[in-house]
Amino acid sequence: MRIELHAHSTASDGEYSPAEVVRRAAAAGVEVLALTDHDTLGGITEATRTGAELGVRIIPGCEFSVAGPGGEMHLLGYFIPSGDSVVESFLEDQRSKRLARAREMIRRLQHSGVAVTEERVSAIVGTGAWGRPHVARAMVSIGVVKDTQEAFDRFIGFGKPAFVGKVLPAVAAVTALVRSAGGITAAAHLKDRGVRPVLRSLREAGVDAVEVMHPAHDESTVRRLGLLAAELGMLTTGGSDWHGEQAADRPHGALGSQAIPRECLGALEQLHRSRRRKETSQ
Repeated sequence: MRIELHAHSTASDGEYSPAEVVRRAAAAGVEVLALTDHDTLGGITEATRTGAELGVRIIPGCEFSVAGPGGEMHLLGYFIPSGDSVVESFLEDQRSKRLARAREMIRRLQHSGVAVTEERVSAIVGTGAWGRPHVARAMVSIGVVKDTQEAFDRFIGFGKPAFVGKVLPAVAAVTALVRSAGGITAAAHLKDRGVRPVLRSLREAGVDAVEVMHPAHDESTVRRLGLLAAELGMLTTGGSDWHGEQAADRPHGALGSQAIPRECLGALEQLHRSRRRKETSQ
């Protein structure tokens, strides 16, 4: 079974619509796909509908930005039901903060002489959640930079003239939110930050799993994270972090490229089922 547990669509900063992501996943032989757009569940309905047509099971997911040990980090949320009013209210607030951040980046770019406008970025975002990649793509479209990587390197990456930090929720606040809806959280692409004190802190804050398999993790990192997760009693997960074919601003792999054991998915499902049973019995 080919499993993909980390992928993005135009519901946030991916290049393809949710339906097209599912079509490409099916063509790659993926049988289980978690759509994990940033701060939104907006693509889940479309992905689920297309998945039903093509025989791809869709796990509703989301990628949250949080204030973790040592600064910003990302949490993947799995099995989050669409329509949960508490979750949707939280995500709406996060998206409004994303918009405010993008507007400030645009203002700083204009102050630096870059003629990018909110209208141009908005046309790229469409109905999705705003993010830095949209600003970068707008800069490419007006010829200021040759690609999105240059936009990050020169203008909107950390420490650059138009960089704007995020207002971030605490890890424990997000894990509690996801858990209240019966979902599961996993610490995403920790890379060198995935050391014992950090993972212990995340576990104590309610994080259930560690994204072990990721294109940015070499074999030694995969082995180290897997051993630490087992030692600390955390589950493991993985995914390509696919944003599309032209996503030059981050390490990414092809859809379904990470060898995720079926047992990893089974353990996640078992924990999810146990939480759902507790919720319905209360």
